[in-house]
Amino acid sequence: MCGRFTLHHNLSDVQDRFSVQASLFDPLPRYNLAPQQTVAVVVAADDGARVLDGFQWGLIPSWAKDPRIGGKMINARSETVAEKPSFRGLLARRRCIVPSDGFFEWEKTGGIKQPFHFRSADGGLFGFAGLWDEWESPDGSPIRTCTILTTSANETVGRVHDRMPVILAEGDGGEALWLDPTLREREALLALLHPFADSEMEAVAVSRRVNSPAHDDPSCLEPIGPPPQD
Repeated sequence: MCGRFTLHHNLSDVQDRFSVQASLFDPLPRYNLAPQQTVAVVVAADDGARVLDGFQWGLIPSWAKDPRIGGKMINARSETVAEKPSFRGLLARRRCIVPSDGFFEWEKTGGIKQPFHFRSADGGLFGFAGLWDEWESPDGSPIRTCTILTTSANETVGRVHDRMPVILAEGDGGEALWLDPTLREREALLALLHPFADSEMEAVAVSRRVNSPAHDDPSCLEPIGPPPQD
């Protein structure tokens, strides 16, 4: 599961990293992004141009009667995404990348939930594999929402949790294919959804302030100790 993440890199960093050609959203530094909030996404236009936009995190399918379903659809399991009615059509035609510089998982020890921030070993940006949809609100206005795909944990994350977000390979090996609007072949897409390389990630125990989504500032990432050990 991925239930919280960070994006404190600035707009220019995101644009450069993901080769964004048009920006409709200017993300503020975020240290504790939570479901139902607006998150930055990169989508591809019909001509392949990359656009940065802001979507609500928690997928509301276009056919949904009640928007509250979005609170239950912040993640989609990569193992079943091609089978679930809510996701299988989006896999072919509405894929996105969710930029991030790290995500949180919690280790429960003696009744205490200790958060860990999992991030790139070089301090760079991740590209989470995502799906999006557009729902029409009662007043007729469109609401665009997204979900983050998950997969089995690599060794680093697995010390704390058994799932992790799908982090696409940078460049042509993963991100470019995921955003390619001409790619519709299911098996080719599913082949991109695997655990991130363990050697390229680090885990840092951070302040328990992050346990509350009301806290969203740099102190949420303050290290408090060594990473978990086997």
